[in-house]
Amino acid sequence: MMIRRAFANISSSSSLRRILKNEGKLSELRIGRWISVKSNGAEEAELSGKRFAAFWGNGDYGRLGHGTLESQWRPKVLFPSVFDNQNLREIACGGAHTLFLTENGRVYASGLNDYGQLGVSADDRGYIIEPLEVAGLPKEIVKVSAGYHHSSAITVDGELYMWGKNTNGQLGLGKKAATILSTPSKVEFLTGVTVKIISLGFEHSIAVTDKGETLSWGGGGSGRLGHGHQSGILGLFKSDSEYTPRLVKELEGFKIKNAAAGMLHSVCISENGSVYVFGERAKKKLGYGEASNNSVPSMIDEIPYSEKAACGGYHTCVITGGGELYVWGTNENGCLGIGSTDVAHSPERVEGPFLRHSVSEVSCGWKHTAAISGGNVYTWGWGGSHGTFSVEGHSSGGQLGQGSDVDYIEPTIVNFHRHMKALQISCGFNHTGAILEYS
Repeated sequence: MMIRRAFANISSSSSLRRILKNEGKLSELRIGRWISVKSNGAEEAELSGKRFAAFWGNGDYGRLGHGTLESQWRPKVLFPSVFDNQNLREIACGGAHTLFLTENGRVYASGLNDYGQLGVSADDRGYIIEPLEVAGLPKEIVKVSAGYHHSSAITVDGELYMWGKNTNGQLGLGKKAATILSTPSKVEFLTGVTVKIISLGFEHSIAVTDKGETLSWGGGGSGRLGHGHQSGILGLFKSDSEYTPRLVKELEGFKIKNAAAGMLHSVCISENGSVYVFGERAKKKLGYGEASNNSVPSMIDEIPYSEKAACGGYHTCVITGGGELYVWGTNENGCLGIGSTDVAHSPERVEGPFLRHSVSEVSCGWKHTAAISGGNVYTWGWGGSHGTFSVEGHSSGGQLGQGSDVDYIEPTIVNFHRHMKALQISCGFNHTGAILEYS
């Protein structure tokens, strides 16, 4: 812990030297076999090509993995020594927990564990402040996703494992499955199907197979599963939930390459670059005319050929093939990044720094957004001035990493060491993480 505190923030080489000066009794510190730092500064040759995870925002329940419950107003590095000196391949920030995937295919988790969403079955604590390895994953994992209270992992051969809250069937394990699962369980209903993409929302899940087929399950309120309105005999016993993966029939014939699940809506992108949206479409939320929701996928015409999508609470982001970022939906706290807090009823391009460098990655929290452009991280939207877990007026935010709880209505760069290049970004409800490479 002393070593991690000493290297909590490497935003500049001067600050690193200052930390070392304050820790003068330590002429040389080594973190695992990855990093060597001496009193005269960093040995950049040893740092080159190494990957780090940095997290910031609400720290309650230990979701940042730093070993404390403190919120972080600026990025704080989590070193590979936490993961047996393995570099991280991917991170996934959920409601109040985080998943960490290492290069050797192992999964770790920290944060809130009230529904078993950490997957550490041997530990009955309600939250965990440092990453622990997820139990019960029998194979190498290649992809993880975190929902509000549930988690998932895809194995190297395309099997899907899920755990956490299951009150609305969001784990896809069938109607008789337990409502809380603290150990990863294979989704047997997908046996014989190779899963390539998984995205978890508030209470629903979406998967894409290697053939481009889209399946969804879980809570179907607002039409977020894309299956159309459901009704029982004579309209009785109506249920919006799907307890096992169900093919989204309206997307049959379209090979889907990307999918994203938000709070009450979902987005899919086909191989030909078309964007399909389904779920809540209230005018004050997603901004699609007067319709309250759309329970089957419909195409958005105003966007060029698209590659990636991300869904937040009530806003949507899409990256085009040319690296342009388009956004629409509610714009509370400036989460669209268009320079105002006005609702966008149709897609608008985010400009500013993204006119100079294309956008490669984007992620949405409840009311904040983060993107990678030119190797840099940019954030905007809700800064945390009204954190949901605030105590006696103390803000629990900081998810923008700007050093304050102020909202930003335009993309604003997050300061890291000048040699750090961002590779991946993930937004939780009100925390944010990034994978960085020292180059």
